[in-house]
Amino acid sequence: KHVVSTQSTGHPLHPSLLRGLIAESAETEGEEHQHRSYVVLRVCRIFRIVRVFKFIRHSQDLIMIIKVVAHAKKELSLLVLLLFIFSVSFGSLMYYIEHSTNGEQFSSIMQGCWWAIVTITTIGYGDIAPQTWLGKTVGSLVLTMGIVFLALPMTIIVGKFSTVYEKEKGQDGEKER
Repeated sequence: KHVVSTQSTGHPLHPSLLRGLIAESAETEGEEHQHRSYVVLRVCRIFRIVRVFKFIRHSQDLIMIIKVVAHAKKELSLLVLLLFIFSVSFGSLMYYIEHSTNGEQFSSIMQGCWWAIVTITTIGYGDIAPQTWLGKTVGSLVLTMGIVFLALPMTIIVGKFSTVYEKEKGQDGEKER
């Protein structure tokens, strides 16, 4: 019925060709098959996005950032662990402080943990807020600790960056000789 030509696109799995094939098969086999066909098309789009990651190997700056994160993985892992510990600790504390007066917002420890993560990372959505004076005091403490908490990895990353940069600069100097 249809002849598929790869001359215009150069690739037999080009998205425009796939759309034509999917549309043709959907017309003949009904709506249920059409839904499954669009799932296939979405998967193909994901693979198109993944192709962008191949460009990383051609960018020296992105490679250096990956090396910095790889060198600092121990410190960054510790930071994530501390975030987890602080979130559970302060979330539980806020639940017990606020639950009796602000039970709608702090109805569970998990909602307290959500509040703690949002506060420590200084996102501050405002969907959950303490109402008691003790809760506001703890909230101020958590927010201040969050600012320090976020500044800490910057010093680690900058130190690792300078180490990796000097190492790369030394290797480039040796290659030129």
